[in-house]
Order: sequence, then C-alpha cells, then structure tokens
Amino acid sequence: MKKATSMKRSGASEGNSPARHIDARIKELSDWRGETLARIRSIIKQAVPDVVEEWKWRGVPVWEHEGIICTGETYKAVVKMTFARGAALDDPSGLFNSSLEGNTRRAIDIHEGDKINEKALKALIREAAALNASARTATRARKKAKSA
Repeated sequence: MKKATSMKRSGASEGNSPARHIDARIKELSDWRGETLARIRSIIKQAVPDVVEEWKWRGVPVWEHEGIICTGETYKAVVKMTFARGAALDDPSGLFNSSLEGNTRRAIDIHEGDKINEKALKALIREAAALNASARTATRARKKAKSA
C-alpha cells in the first residue's frame, strides 16, 4: 500500500482512491465535522464539476483544478478550508476568518452550528479555480516565449 503522502490518482487502481479516503474520513468522524466536510465537498463539486480530489500529507483531503484550490482539514473544534492562493482572491462576503496574516493562504474555519453561505463559497471556489487556470496559462506562455 502506498503512503498517504504520495498517494495520487494512481492509488485508485489499488482501491485506495482519494475519494474513498475522503469517504472514509467523513464516515469515521460521524459527527458535525463529518457532516460539514461532506457538505463542503458537495459545494466544491457543484462549483467546479471537474475538480480532482486528492489525499495528501498523511490524511488531508485536497481539491485541485490546475493546482490546489483548497484543503479540508478536520480538528476537534473546527473544519478548516484552507485556500492555497487565498490571499489573491476577492472575498466580498468576508468568508475568510483564519490565516489572515499570511501572504499566500487564507482559511475559513467552520465551527459546529455555523451556517455556510453556499452562494459566496461557490463563488470563492470558482474564483480560486480560475486563478489557478490563469496562472497555468501564463506559465505556459512564458515557457513558449523562452523556447521560441
């Protein structure tokens, strides 16, 4: 069996797909944190239907679309969505409430009983995916210009 730190889609052939790991984590939590993780997973998939699920860093669900969109970490008192490039995103609804001091990441801490602003969260997720895509396009253009 592969280590969780290096598990990619290749683990799917062994029955250890990232989606199965995320399903197992949700079931294992069996409380508000599992319900919240399942809900944010659903929102992410609605916002970016072709999102890729990964399982990294010894057990962290990660959602990617041409780069990391966000992670879904679970702790005793919070479910944390960390956006890899969150500092570069507009957040007019003020969803980011954690990791605000960093230059790159931003996070949303969801506590038991918190309501999720689904419309604003979907917009933020779509914006993160679009930012990844534009960064990827710019990188390809630079590489092409250098080789010309």
